Amino acid sequence: MEYDSGWKETYKDMIKTPKRALSLLQSGHRVFLGTGCGEPTVLVEAMTRIAGNLADVEIVELLTKGNAPYAEKKFAACFKINSFFIGHNIREVIREGRGDYTPVLMSDIPRLFDSGQLPLDVALIQVTPPDSRGKMSLGVSVDIVKSAAENASLVIAQVNPQMPWTRGDSLIDIYDLDVLVPADVPLLERKSGPVHEISAKIADLVAGLVPSGSTVEFGIGRIPGVGRVPQAVIAALKGKHDLGIHTEMITDDILDLIKSGAVSGNRKSTDRGKVVTSFCMGTKELYDFVDDNPLFSFRPTEYVNDSNVIGKQNRMVSINMALEIDLTGQVCSDSEEGVFYSGVGGQVDFNRGASRSDGGRAIVTIPSTTKSGKSRITSRLSRGAGVVVSRATVHYVVSEYGVAYLHGKSVQDRTLALISIAHPDHRERLLKEAIEAKYIRREFVEVEGKFIVAPQDMMKATYLLNSGTEVSFRPIHPTDMPHIRDLLYDLSQQTLYYRFMSHNQHFGNREIQNFVYVDHRKDVAIVGTLPEAHGDDIVAVGRYYLDERTNRAEVAFVIRDEYQRKGMGRFMFNHLITLAKSSGIAGFTAEVLRENKGMQAIFNQSGYKVQSMVEEGVYSFRIEF
Repeated sequence: MEYDSGWKETYKDMIKTPKRALSLLQSGHRVFLGTGCGEPTVLVEAMTRIAGNLADVEIVELLTKGNAPYAEKKFAACFKINSFFIGHNIREVIREGRGDYTPVLMSDIPRLFDSGQLPLDVALIQVTPPDSRGKMSLGVSVDIVKSAAENASLVIAQVNPQMPWTRGDSLIDIYDLDVLVPADVPLLERKSGPVHEISAKIADLVAGLVPSGSTVEFGIGRIPGVGRVPQAVIAALKGKHDLGIHTEMITDDILDLIKSGAVSGNRKSTDRGKVVTSFCMGTKELYDFVDDNPLFSFRPTEYVNDSNVIGKQNRMVSINMALEIDLTGQVCSDSEEGVFYSGVGGQVDFNRGASRSDGGRAIVTIPSTTKSGKSRITSRLSRGAGVVVSRATVHYVVSEYGVAYLHGKSVQDRTLALISIAHPDHRERLLKEAIEAKYIRREFVEVEGKFIVAPQDMMKATYLLNSGTEVSFRPIHPTDMPHIRDLLYDLSQQTLYYRFMSHNQHFGNREIQNFVYVDHRKDVAIVGTLPEAHGDDIVAVGRYYLDERTNRAEVAFVIRDEYQRKGMGRFMFNHLITLAKSSGIAGFTAEVLRENKGMQAIFNQSGYKVQSMVEEGVYSFRIEF
C-alpha cells in the first residue's frame, strides 16, 4: 500500500506531540485503549506520565498486550481499569479488587458503545499513515476498536508506518479522527510457545472431529499449566485440506497452517477464499504476511462474532477452552476456583454459531486436572464459578482422555460421558458423587471398580465393506449403553438365539451394563461403529473373557443383521486374536449352537489348531494360538 508521503504537511493542524495530545484528557474521563498488539504504546506511556494531573480516569479495554503501567498501585487514584477480558498484565489487579471485569459477549460490546450505555470520552488507537484518499487502516486490531473510534467524543490516533495495512473492513477516514501522533515504533509482539504434552493429546482428538472442508474458529485465552489448546489444534490440522478460517484472533501458528496447504477457504459458504478475523497477535513475520494481503479480511467484532453470520458457514467448527465443567455439562471458562481468570470472549458467540451451522460442531476443550492434580471435571462447580456455556447448549467436550458428546443427552448419559473422559484417578469418586446427587441410578454402584476406559489406540482397526463403507473398531466405552441397547433390540430373533442360546431375551439396565462395563485389565470388548453426528452407531460387538486359571479366553460376538455375511465376523475374530496374543493369552474357547454354521466356519477356517465337541446341540470349541 502506498501512503501519502506528504501527509504530515497535509494534516499538520491535526498533529500533536504525545504530551500535548494526552493533555486533552481530563479527570473523570472514560478512555478506551486499542486492543492486543495494536495497543498504542506511545500514547499509553504519555498518559501514564501525566497521571499526577488526573483522577478517576476509567480505562476501558478488551485485551491489551503491553505492560499496563497505568495498573500500578501508585496510580490507583488516577486510573481504574474496566476490562472485558482479563489478560496476564491485569490479572492481579482484578484479583486484588483494584479493577473491574465486565462479563459480556464479545459480539455485544460494540452495542454498548453504539447505544450510549457505555459512552466513551476518549479513544486511544493506532493506525497506519493515510493513503492519497485520506483513508487509514486499523491494521492488526479492528475488533471493537472501530466501534470505539466511531463512538468516542475524542479520538487520538498513534500513526505508525510499521502498522500493516489490512484488507477487509479495517479503514477509517482521517477526518473521523481528532488528533494524530506520529510514532515510528515496532508493534508489540506475542510469540507462540511450545505445545504442552496435554494440549497435544487434546489437539489430536479435536483434529479427528474436524473434517476437511470445515471452517474453523480458534478461541482466545490460555489455561494455567497447559497454555493455549487451540494453538495445539492448529498444528494438528496440517493434514487436512480445503479448510476455511473464521476466527476472532489469528497468531503465527496460522502461518504454518496456511503454508502447509491445509487452508484454501474454497468451501466456505460466505467470504469464500478469505481468512476472516478481527485482530491478530504475533510476531513481525505475521504482521508482514497480513500486510496488504488479499487472503485476509479483517472485520469488526460485530461481524466476525455474529452468531448468525457464523451459523451460515457449512461445517463451522468452534474450538474453545474451559477451566471447569460439572457433570451436567455447565461450562465455566472465565474463572478458576471462583476467582476471575480470563473472560467470556467469543466462546458463546461461536458456540451458538457452530451449533446452528449445517454439519457444524461446537467443541469445548479441557485438561482433565489442574496443575495441582485437582479434577477440572466436577460433580458440582466450584463456589463462585461462572457458567459461560449452559448445559443446554454444550455439544462436544474433549479432554486428553477422550471425547464426550452431550447435546440432547439425558443427565445420566452426559454424566457417564464426562466421567469417562475425566482423569482415571478421579473417576470412581465422581461416580459415587453422581450417584449421591441422583444424576445416575443407584444400580450403578455395581460398576464401581469397573469404570475403566481402555486406551483407544490399542484396539483401533478399520474394515472396508465391498460397498465402500468403512467400519471403525474401538474399545467399548461407558457412554455406549444407549447404542448397545439399540443394537440388541434391533437384532432378529434368530441372531439373538444364536448369540444367547435362548428365544426369551430381555435386556434391562443390569444386562446392558454387563456389556458395557468391562475390566479391560483382563477382558476385552470392541465395537464396530459407523460415524453419526450425534455419536457412533454400533453395528457389531466382539468380546472375550479371560479365565486366569487356564490363560484362555471365551470369545463371542454379534453383528447387526444387515451387516452379516460381509466378512466382518471373520475380521473381528482375527482382530480379537491379535489383541489376545499381544496380552499373552494362549487361546480361545467358544460355545456355538449346531445351527450356527457361519460361526462354526469362522472357527474351523481360522488357520489355528481347533478342537471341538458337540453335546446337546452345542459345539464347544477350543482354539490354540
